[in-house]
Amino acid sequence: MAKSEIRLHEGELNIMELLWSNKVLAAKDISKIIKEYIGWEKNTTYTVIKRLIDKGAIKREDPGFLCRAAISKKAVQNIETKALLDKLYNGSLCTFFNEYLKNQELSRAEIMELERILNEQRF
Repeated sequence: MAKSEIRLHEGELNIMELLWSNKVLAAKDISKIIKEYIGWEKNTTYTVIKRLIDKGAIKREDPGFLCRAAISKKAVQNIETKALLDKLYNGSLCTFFNEYLKNQELSRAEIMELERILNEQRF
């Protein structure tokens, strides 16, 4: 599976967040942290790590079963954002913004920030 196609579920994202924050962690350390914060048993964590390796999201380094993210957080955010737009808004960014923003009470500062972002996109 190409990195551009990697889709991650919430449990996988928990492990990826640890790796994005720490760069490299041993699987046993990931397991300890996940048990403390989420309550997963070691086998569950190792199964999810294996799935992430199979998807190409994590690289395994030996000795020590060290894990390193093979895809950036930014890449995952872009993939998941596109999938959400495709699923809920037929891929239309304009439809999303229109529907979302008409239900928000934006401050003057937020409106100015959005205008700044749009101005940066102009050619």
